[in-house]
Amino acid sequence: MLEGSCHCGAVRWQYDGQPDGATACNCTVCRRYGVLWIYGFEGEGVRVSGETRSYRRGKAIDFHFCGVCGCMSFYRALQPEPDGRHKIAVNVRLSEPEAVAAIPIDHFDGLDKFEDLPRDGRRVRDYWF
Repeated sequence: MLEGSCHCGAVRWQYDGQPDGATACNCTVCRRYGVLWIYGFEGEGVRVSGETRSYRRGKAIDFHFCGVCGCMSFYRALQPEPDGRHKIAVNVRLSEPEAVAAIPIDHFDGLDKFEDLPRDGRRVRDYWF
């Protein structure tokens, strides 16, 4: 299980298992937040707690952040998947470094092409500096 929390500890998340990768997206929102996302479905191995504020981007996503310290914590899809489940992503940068260092980075071009890009061998630890 992975865990993460905002800087002040008011917002927390838990992720059961080990993700296949963490996504670095270059869209107009994610690049400004500087997040690395790991994905799941609400109520299925991903739990979030604490009071958040949110920013709704169009009709697709609510981005949730701590109203105290401002850390971007997670996002929730507004529309369900075809099977009725709601996608949720948590910001792996809120985890302790040793717990997530080896997770491979997946690149997503959310700015121009809206598609996955090939892996280049980088890991979460390569994004710390």
